Formats: sequence, structure tokens, C-alpha cells
Amino acid sequence: MTATTPPVPSMLSARRRWTVLAVCCLSMFLVGLDTTIVNVGLPAIGRGLDVGTRGLEWTVDAYTLVLASLLISSGALADRFGRRRVFRCGLAVFGAASLVCALAPSAGVLIAARALQGIGASMLSPVALAIVVNAMPDPKERAQAIGIWASVFGLSMAAGPVTGGALLAGLGWRALFWINAPVIAAALLLSAVFVPESRAQRARRLDLPGQVLLTMVLAAVVGVLIEGPRIGWTSPASLTGYAWAAVATAGFVWVESRRRDPLMDLRLFGRPVFSGAVVGAVAVFVALNMTLLLNTLYLQRTREWTPLAAGVATLPMAVGATVCAPWSGRMVGRAGPRLPLLLAGGFITAGGLCLVRLTPHTSVLLLLTAYALIGIGFGFANAPITNTAVNGLPPARAGVAGAITSTARQLGSALGIALAGGLVTATSPAGLPHASRPGWILVATCGALLFLVARTSRPKEDTTGLASRHRSRNRSRSQDVRAVVDRH
Repeated sequence: MTATTPPVPSMLSARRRWTVLAVCCLSMFLVGLDTTIVNVGLPAIGRGLDVGTRGLEWTVDAYTLVLASLLISSGALADRFGRRRVFRCGLAVFGAASLVCALAPSAGVLIAARALQGIGASMLSPVALAIVVNAMPDPKERAQAIGIWASVFGLSMAAGPVTGGALLAGLGWRALFWINAPVIAAALLLSAVFVPESRAQRARRLDLPGQVLLTMVLAAVVGVLIEGPRIGWTSPASLTGYAWAAVATAGFVWVESRRRDPLMDLRLFGRPVFSGAVVGAVAVFVALNMTLLLNTLYLQRTREWTPLAAGVATLPMAVGATVCAPWSGRMVGRAGPRLPLLLAGGFITAGGLCLVRLTPHTSVLLLLTAYALIGIGFGFANAPITNTAVNGLPPARAGVAGAITSTARQLGSALGIALAGGLVTATSPAGLPHASRPGWILVATCGALLFLVARTSRPKEDTTGLASRHRSRNRSRSQDVRAVVDRH
């Protein structure tokens, strides 16, 4: 250990530990908020910068694509150079990029700045979770902290459209990025005072070939989905994109299976519990982001609602996520992830089915009901998915498992935006409801996938007659907490 290594986590007071969690949650709220706050402002951005639907899709996906690509490498950098140092660097990059977004004179500059925001955000998401896990040595306390962390991230995703609508009503679309400044300043100050520095005992090497190939795979898949409606699904450019994605994927699998410290340990996917959690993370975020984009375009273009009204319409979604996320965390702690996953799947499926026959005159009550159902399902989903990924593996692999699941979330976000945009590109306002119907079917399908994920999850083991073994296991997991973080 170096001289800068902090005291072991058990030496931190309870107040200090929960303050560290609060600081990390503040940064995660910002990352999640920025993923969705832009959605409600897309029509205003399009008018302000004279950009069409495909350009607006890239405004959102430039952020999520870069974020998804760099999450794991940023975690490795934090292991090597210090988690607090990388965390604060991420805050600074995110803040600077937000200022460029707010001042962007063109769509090209805005998209580039959004990609830079993604770089900063990648230094926040996995590193924040590693800091939280490092500060919480007790398994029960750590499970509660992970539940709160996941709940805050879910709440931020759902609250983005409401916040964005309010800002647009009074200040215009550039305020969507100016709002980051005070949050960044507060997080930088608090992290300097309260967050201890920590490093991995054995830092993983950076896997540059794997990083390049992963970025190529994600860029090819998302790029074809966004540009496909314009260039044609069977055009030479699209066929080149398919080939690029296939070759990059094969190369990624080949490289990762042969590296000592791979960017992504593909052996983890051999465990049904973990692979199920990854599939669930993608499905939930495809459903959420498809809902947010289709809702924004439908309410503002077809029904001609103001951005504020469109944002307020998502309040049932935000309330559902807010109420059910902590409830889900408690359910996971008491009985395991299966029940909340089943509830999440049921609610998301029901919400999507409510809108499969959407028309320009669909009842507002039905719209609000559908949004509430999807928000409740989203709230129930996050804690069990995070808990399943992190706790369904040996402690030495739990950290990197959490990073892969975070990557899956952002991939789901990018796919949801690309798929939703592809459905309604070049569609007239009157034709948008009918064009979006396959999207609502896909939302329902994503909910149904969670039923399959629930089948792979492990219910909490009955403790009757097994208390001694559980105490032994808890002691072992407490001793291994640093190994959890070292592999992040």
C-alpha cells in the first residue's frame, strides 16, 4: 500500500460512510438525469439548431454510446490511479463538456460535446459504485447501499423529462446543460472533503485492443439502427455496417478469450444468473428509453403539447420509480430478486400493451396509466438486476460484473433511442402514433423478458437451521470486500 492509501473501510464512521454514499449518489443522479433530460428537449433542440430526427438521435446516443464503451476501462484506470482522483477528473470533464453543450452553435458541436460528456460520465458510474462498495464492509449495509445507489440512478432516469420540461418552459433548451454546473461544483467540493482515496491491490492492465473492438461493435450496431431508415436496410452502406459489426464482434471474442486481464471476462456469461442480469439490464433500458422518446415525439408533435406539459405527463412514471425502487431494494434484501423481477416484468408488459393501439386521440388517462405502469416496473427492476449481477458471483469477480451490467444498461439506452427513432423517422405528426405501435409492442416484449430473467435468479435461501453457515459466509464476504473492489 502507498502512503495515500486510506484507512480500511471499517475505520470510517457510520456517518462518514453514508456521506460517501450520498456524494456518489449525487454524481450518479447527474449521469442518469443527463441520459434522459435531453429527450423532452429534442424538438426544441431540432428547431434551434435546424436538425432532423436522425441528428437528434445522435445527440442522445453520442452520450450513451461513449459511456457504454468506456465504463469498464474507466474502472481499470480508477483501480490504478486512485478512485477518488478518477472520480473527480470525471466530474471536471463532465462539467466542461456540459458548458460546451450549452454554448453549442451547431448540431455537430453539440453531438461532439455530448460524446465528451460520455467520457466524463464513464469515470463516474463504475467508480462511484467501487467507492461505495469499498466504504461499506458489512454485507448487509453494503446491500442496502447498492439498493439506494440503484434506486437513485433509476429515479434520475425517470425524473429527467419532468426536469427538462420545467427548464424548457422558462429558460430554453440550453438550460438543460447549464443546470449541471452547480451540481458538478457541489460534487467536486464534497468529494474532496468526504470521499477517501482507494486503489486496487492489483490494478488490472488496460485492454486497449478489447476497448477499440468493443467501441467498434457498439458504434456499428447503433449507427446502422439510426442511419438504416435513411440509407436503406439493404444498401451497400448498411451491408458494410453489418459486416463491420460481425467482424468486430468475432475479433472481440477472440481477443478477450486470450488476454490475461480482459476488458470483459466472457466466462462470466457462462453463469445463467449473471447473463440473465445482463439481458434484464438491456431490456429494461430499451423499454425506458423507447418510452421516453416515443412519448416526447407523440405528445409534442402529434398532440402539440408544450415541453412542460409533455414532461409533466411523465410524472406518474417518475413517482412509480421513486416509490417502488426502495421498496424493491428491501424486497431483494428479505426474499431475493425473483419477486421484484416478476413484478417489474408484469408492470412493464402491461404498460406497453396499453399503448399498442395508440391514436392521435388516445385518452390522457390511458396514457398516464401506461406511463405509471412502466415507471413502477422500472422501479422494481433496478435493485434486483444490480444485486443479482454483483452478488451472484464470487467476490473477486463482483466488481467487474457490476461494470458489465452498467455497460449493458447504457447499451440498452442507446438501442432504445435508435430503435424508437427508426420507427418514426420521416413520419408525419398524424402518422406518428401508428408508426410507433411496433415500439410499444417491443416495450411489452422487454417486460416479458424479465419473467425469463426471474427464472434464472436465485431466491434468498431459507435461513432455518442454517444461521451458523450464514454467519460464516458473511464473515468471509466481509474479509473479501477489497477483492470485490479490486476487480472493478
